[in-house]
Amino acid sequence: MKNLFESQRFKIILKVCIVIFAAFVFFNNLLMPFYVHSAEVRIPKVVGMNQNSAIEALEQAGLEPIVGATSFNESVPQGNVILQKPSCYEIVKKGRRVYLYVSGGDPTVQIPSLTGKSVRDAKFLLDQIGLKLGKVTEIASSSPKGLIVSQEFPVGVSIKRGATISLSVSGGAVSEGNIVVPDLTGKSLAEAEKILADSSLKVGKINYQPSFSLLPNTIIDQYPGKGTKLNAGGAVDLFVTKSVDEDKKAEEKEE
Repeated sequence: MKNLFESQRFKIILKVCIVIFAAFVFFNNLLMPFYVHSAEVRIPKVVGMNQNSAIEALEQAGLEPIVGATSFNESVPQGNVILQKPSCYEIVKKGRRVYLYVSGGDPTVQIPSLTGKSVRDAKFLLDQIGLKLGKVTEIASSSPKGLIVSQEFPVGVSIKRGATISLSVSGGAVSEGNIVVPDLTGKSLAEAEKILADSSLKVGKINYQPSFSLLPNTIIDQYPGKGTKLNAGGAVDLFVTKSVDEDKKAEEKEE
């Protein structure tokens, strides 16, 4: 028996038991009472607040805000809280995590490429992604008659779901004359009108397209293109920039 108490294995087992017992006493008599009796707080209501204000309110209440998923919501402004978990006014331990779900605003979609498609195919594609077909303008073009040659917004631009997209469709080729069409790209609309008049030509249809980088009334494309020959009095269709702000004002007016 004496050898048993003096053995190395026994000493190790005894030490382990002492450590376990000490840990149990510490947890049961110190940690548990502290946790059970730690401060409690009432969760404030942050639904409807913007994200930064909601985080500040929760931190001031002694809670830990966690921003969760963003959801598109037409009725709640972008960046505002639409849901909180746990719910407001619940009594929880100080330091509790509160998850916030923030509005992404109105749902948006990216503009697809529509050039080269028929109007029917373009309308089907727009319907599929939640956009509407807007005004369809027929212009002279070397492309087959009835196919789309340009679209109101560039491919890849994000736009509010439900918006309308105007298109320009080929009406067929232009007959050739003896006056060479000048290059008008990069010119202002006023400059283009003068250049055409000096060449015994005139401005045809003007198609406005929003631009983030160019000044309003800048020519970004033309039809027929430079070098094409027209008869005197022939018309050149122009694609002209307009400011994004003008586009937004037009949308607000429609609403």
